[in-house]
Amino acid sequence: MPSVAKKLVVVQSNEPAPEAAPPPSARPEELRLLEALLFAAREPLDEAMLARRLPNGVNVKMVLAQLKEEYATRGVNLVRVGKKWTFRTAIDLSWLLTKQVVETRKLSRAAIETLAIVAYHQPVTRAEIEEIRGVVAAAGTLDVLLKTGWIRPRGRRKAPGRPITYGTTEAFLSHFGLEEVGDLPGLDELKGAGLLEGNLPPGFAVPLPSDDLTLRDDEDPLDPGDLDLGLAPPASRSEK
Repeated sequence: MPSVAKKLVVVQSNEPAPEAAPPPSARPEELRLLEALLFAAREPLDEAMLARRLPNGVNVKMVLAQLKEEYATRGVNLVRVGKKWTFRTAIDLSWLLTKQVVETRKLSRAAIETLAIVAYHQPVTRAEIEEIRGVVAAAGTLDVLLKTGWIRPRGRRKAPGRPITYGTTEAFLSHFGLEEVGDLPGLDELKGAGLLEGNLPPGFAVPLPSDDLTLRDDEDPLDPGDLDLGLAPPASRSEK
């Protein structure tokens, strides 16, 4: 029986072989360094600190903006809190980290009004708060807000008795989702939300808030003895 020989047929193609895809472009080193610093930090970092850790000549603001855009659609976002930067869970995914049992503590109306006055009128003293509210401050109202960490003593007014002045904190901004205190709603926004009546007195205006840490001309630094009372701000936020 004749054997059947198998032939190997080689088909040659004149088409050129597909070129390999070019390797992805390298990620800028300063972007990687910035990302590592912010991920490793336990608390938000300011731009001055980041600039000291990055190579000379790096435009920190530009790199932060680039990193923020890169993380805008991810599970964590780069956000600014006050004058500092940190990574936070994306707002639409926050429910994943929400505890099933939440302890709710309601602030009294006096505390809410006092907090609003401090936020919009800072730096402000207890007597000035009472004058704006039109009533004597309830005992412990400021203490409650100090305990929450939403307000802090700033300094002492250059006036008889040298009363303590108060302002808001980064914890206040973080809790209410504000980048800066200037993002608080203005007159038109408050009216639209139904928080102000339509028949306001002539000349009524909502002040433009500012939480600049620099003491003003009518303020003195806190006294050394205030440290014993727990009134002075942390060392990292003390006035220079």
